[in-house]
Amino acid sequence: MPQVFKIGSYWVFFWSNENDPLEPIHVHVCQGAPRADATKVWITQAGKCYLCHNRSQIPERTLRNILQIIEARSNEVIEKWISYFGQIRYYC
Repeated sequence: MPQVFKIGSYWVFFWSNENDPLEPIHVHVCQGAPRADATKVWITQAGKCYLCHNRSQIPERTLRNILQIIEARSNEVIEKWISYFGQIRYYC
């Protein structure tokens, strides 16, 4: 489970097994250690965030702030994805 970065007590991470074929680039977010019910966020080709689901029930205001930070650091997310998985596809 590669950790991309932390935002306060929230982890932004990939699962090491992101299916076969590899899913489009995305991150999972949850408070504390990674869990199966983590929130899922797609990264678009333009470096924007698209919320897939908020299963970890991050409060709306906090989630908005997290999404803004992920967008601001989307190049870092993309670089780490390619470095870890060796390929990339985008949701949109």
